[in-house]
Amino acid sequence: MMLRFSANLGYLFTDRPLPQAIRAAAEAGFDAVECHFPYATPSAEVTAALAETGLPLIALNTEPGDRAAGEFGLAALPGREDHARAAIVRAVDYAVATGAGAVHVMAGVTDDPRAGATFAENLRFACDRAAHHGLTVLIEPLNPRDVPGYHLQDAGHAARLIADLARDNLRLMFDCYHLQIIGGDLSMGFRALRPLIGHVQFASVPDRGDPDRGEVAYDWLLPRLAAEGWQTPFGAEYRPSSGRTEDSLGWLRRWKGGVEPRSATGPGLGDQ
Repeated sequence: MMLRFSANLGYLFTDRPLPQAIRAAAEAGFDAVECHFPYATPSAEVTAALAETGLPLIALNTEPGDRAAGEFGLAALPGREDHARAAIVRAVDYAVATGAGAVHVMAGVTDDPRAGATFAENLRFACDRAAHHGLTVLIEPLNPRDVPGYHLQDAGHAARLIADLARDNLRLMFDCYHLQIIGGDLSMGFRALRPLIGHVQFASVPDRGDPDRGEVAYDWLLPRLAAEGWQTPFGAEYRPSSGRTEDSLGWLRRWKGGVEPRSATGPGLGDQ
């Protein structure tokens, strides 16, 4: 089974400017790229690198806000609606300029009881804005160990929000790293959430390092998800353990060559 992969340039090839990182991802054999916060690079430079390499840009994030003040997203923060919507507009405009397919709207860290209503209203705004350009809006549960107090901390919450808002272009970011820490059972979770999923990311657990180590057997899991019908590139969002991306890519060379899904064992995990 042939698998395809996207390089998350928020963590990979970070020792060079973004256009060069896109070229490095293509040279390494990735099929696509994705970004965290590309806004310091003019969109024309990113577009040129994408055209040169033929790689699509899958997704980018809205700006996180004031990181020094502990912000990690704005969309669920009461009182920051103007800033959140400005970040959404900027992200959508950058996505349109670069041909990106999706925008991840970051919720933020908050314990304000009004956060749920604020997040919902800002997501409505984002979905409406994105729909004019055929873009998907992604929301992502983040585990409480890495991001304590993040508003969206489990897939069930995300699924309910997607159902309540009933927007055709609102989807779940299924980040295997975060969801393994939150609750595990990734293959069954993917199956249950499959109609809601807009993108899949992965990294080793528990250290978010190279994906061919740690407690998740991605050489089994990713082919399994592909067998469930997932066809778009899996997003490699990990921190290279050696610090140098090129030294961490043995998994890419092995898994792109074709991986046969191994049979699962145990109740509930066999072929169904």
